[in-house]
Amino acid sequence: MVKPDALEVLPKLIWHYNEPFADPSAIPSYYVAKMARAHVTVALNGDAGDEAFGGYERYIAQRQAMLYGRIPNCIRAGIIEPISRNLPQSDYEQALPNKIRRYINTLSSPFAERYFQLICAFNNQHKDSIYSEGLKESIYKNDSQARIQRLYDKAPAPDAMSAAFYVDIAGYLPDDLLVKIDIAAMANSLEGRSPFLDHKLMEFAACIPWQLKVKGNITKYILREAFAKILPPDILERKKAGFSVPISQWFRVELKDFIQDILLADCSLKRGYFRKEGIRLLLEEHISGRCDHGFRLWNLLNLELWHQTFIDNNAPAAQSY
Repeated sequence: MVKPDALEVLPKLIWHYNEPFADPSAIPSYYVAKMARAHVTVALNGDAGDEAFGGYERYIAQRQAMLYGRIPNCIRAGIIEPISRNLPQSDYEQALPNKIRRYINTLSSPFAERYFQLICAFNNQHKDSIYSEGLKESIYKNDSQARIQRLYDKAPAPDAMSAAFYVDIAGYLPDDLLVKIDIAAMANSLEGRSPFLDHKLMEFAACIPWQLKVKGNITKYILREAFAKILPPDILERKKAGFSVPISQWFRVELKDFIQDILLADCSLKRGYFRKEGIRLLLEEHISGRCDHGFRLWNLLNLELWHQTFIDNNAPAAQSY
């Protein structure tokens, strides 16, 4: 059993990743690599299994969007979408009317925008609320949604679902997952191996129709069938659980003072990246429970601690708590 200590492990992660790396599952990855290294020097992981065989719930959302697109436009644009837009507003992000509105908006969006909504931490509205004018001006040509669009446009895929697999394999997998596990393992002198990344297996998986990967609401269908006689039912049928830590809870309780002190400190705000009012509102909405900004705050925290370590040449502020 592992009880993660964020303040103890954060400085180590900042140092080893050597860049603002904001995937919070780096914490459990680091701990599991540390525990594994006590017994072995080489370990297998399951990276690329989800991308090759359709393991993410966002693929179910993509399938639902394809089905939604078959509804006559007069019904979608004339009835469903106006009703969703006119549902009562709520200050609480997870209120049912807000969830319905986001769901319909996601289904009705073009692929790149829909994919972006499903995976992003900061959408354009969030960015606009916290970015300083100087930051907006300096990076206005580097739109993250446009990068998704470019990957989608060059995807050698016959439909939007197949393109979603390609975008994950060409973007999310090498830019996030493989970086995360490689550094977490090597920080503990553990060699990681990814058997799903065997090029012959990846090429074979790319030839399998997506209907055999995402069947109804079942993800990785063909992979589950392939191992049905080997794995017990409680493994085959269990719901997907992300490799995560409770950062949202941490920032409301244990790390509430810490995150506020870091993000609202003069040294952070003087960098000129963010508006104090925007950061303060983000913190207030999260701590009050009106919204879940856990991933966004984790992004901002990692950026600031990286600055303190490698730009200011100071030890991360986490060490002082």
